[in-house]
Amino acid sequence: MNTLFLTDLLAPSVNVTVILPELIVAVAGIIVMLYDSFFPKQRMVSGAISLIGLAASGILLATMWGGYEQGTSWGGMIAHDNLRLGFSFVFLFVSAMTILISTVWVEREDVPAGEYHALLMFATFGMMMMSAGNDLVVIFLGLETLSIATYVMAGLRRADLRSNESAMKYFILGSFASAFLLYGMALVYGATGSTGLTQIAEKVANPNFPALLLVGGAMMLIGFGFKIAMAPFHVWTPDVYEGAPTPITGFMAAGPKAAAFASFMRIFVLGFPLIAGVQASALLHQSWISALAVLAMLTMIIGNVAAVMQSNVKRMLAYSSIAHAGYALVGFIGAGSAKTPQAREEAIAAVAFYMLTYAVTNLGAFAIVTLLAQKNDRRTEFEDYNGIGFKSPVLAFSLSLFMLSLLGLPLTAGFMGKILVFRPALEAGSTLLTIMVVVAVVNTAISAYYYLRLIVVMFFRERTTEWVEPKMPIGLAAALAITVLGVFYFGIFSESVIQKFSHLPSANVIKAEK
Repeated sequence: MNTLFLTDLLAPSVNVTVILPELIVAVAGIIVMLYDSFFPKQRMVSGAISLIGLAASGILLATMWGGYEQGTSWGGMIAHDNLRLGFSFVFLFVSAMTILISTVWVEREDVPAGEYHALLMFATFGMMMMSAGNDLVVIFLGLETLSIATYVMAGLRRADLRSNESAMKYFILGSFASAFLLYGMALVYGATGSTGLTQIAEKVANPNFPALLLVGGAMMLIGFGFKIAMAPFHVWTPDVYEGAPTPITGFMAAGPKAAAFASFMRIFVLGFPLIAGVQASALLHQSWISALAVLAMLTMIIGNVAAVMQSNVKRMLAYSSIAHAGYALVGFIGAGSAKTPQAREEAIAAVAFYMLTYAVTNLGAFAIVTLLAQKNDRRTEFEDYNGIGFKSPVLAFSLSLFMLSLLGLPLTAGFMGKILVFRPALEAGSTLLTIMVVVAVVNTAISAYYYLRLIVVMFFRERTTEWVEPKMPIGLAAALAITVLGVFYFGIFSESVIQKFSHLPSANVIKAEK
């Protein structure tokens, strides 16, 4: 009996090397916790350990890209494909930039550095598991690991009531969203008898699937809608983003949103033919696509119109993130409406590339906001940026570049990202999706007001208070240089990057376990 048990444990499908990148990140978080318990005053070391762990994980991912045949492992629960690897690189980049940006904040706010970096590593582990999960259980465990760590980080500034309020709102609303998501997964399991996406896709390919599956899919849509800040499930975003520490806000706007989109696409595009339209009824397919298109348009309109009325830079960027979730949904819907597998692969790759460009641009903007905010984020109003254009030209021109990239100016990363996510929806040939793209373009024009407003404030408004040039730590300077170069690189040389995300296997045709 024991021999049989050990044989099951050592089965070929249980391939530990496949999840080594995730394990390295988790172990690095544990090492940071242990080190901080013995040497709590050596703040820089915990950050260095975290960066080493992220770098080691990234190197291993690079060796796996092309080194493993695409398929599944661990009984079909873990996928190793370009979707998983590409998004994992995005998560590692976001976490590394967050650590570099946080160097000034950790010293200024006197936060427990070891605790902060450990939580960040565990959140990164959760994001990576979400993109790697080919099973609903693995995806949910990754989501909860990410969520719990992020709840704590949002309230890490314990003496600040706004930070406490931010963490409490995020926790309560996030728990409701997780409950919807888990209940939806339970209904899907009840309808199909499996939590594996490959098995679910095979069951759903039968046109006579149970109606219970639709209810489960709708509940999961609500859960993911909260995580990506899709209207009308976006109400938590402005308050949480404003109250959380600025580096954490930048992390939440880039990392968890990308992780939610990775799982969202794997479940609803690669795993559920009822969304992608494979062997499903035309009426059912059109109903789902129409509902998602309406939600995408609503998300873009609410995000941009509300951002116009903001006087706080962090709240403006929060509503901007809502609008960008709507833009990414345009590409998501384009993938669901694709007429050929190749078109679907290109649409998924476009969404992945869009999340990468948004992460680069958004983190750069939050790096500057972190530097200028002072202790407890006192200086985050638009008026605090009056006249700094010629007093701190490097900061002002860099922030202007990030605003123009978020707007979608040609030759920037944001421009190529929007072009790529809008194209699949247009190529679908649907009148509704064409209207959705037109709405997206109009909303892009609306966003010009509040993005250009910050530039006008910096260069064309007179400063009435004394300006003291902030000291820029080496870590934050490195993050700023990387993001500025990234905006230009992804805007000019986007083709080589987008190819890395292409050729994604569908979950229902994924190869046998290794």
